[in-house]
Amino acid sequence: MTLDMVSRGQEVVIKSIKSKNARIYALRFGINEGSRVKCIAKINNGPVILRKNHQEIAIGQGFAKEIEVEAQK
Repeated sequence: MTLDMVSRGQEVVIKSIKSKNARIYALRFGINEGSRVKCIAKINNGPVILRKNHQEIAIGQGFAKEIEVEAQK
């Protein structure tokens, strides 16, 4: 599943980041393969807002579709 498919409140682990631009953007905020993040908000046709270690980041839908994740229990 890709990041744009996650639900609010869901925790996921980043499995892969497909494009170079998305990888660079994510790395600026300390997000890479293996990172565990929580979706705190999802705006219809807009960004997915993630939290990692007390930091929040908004990922646009275009980038979110480039990031493969695995749901955590």
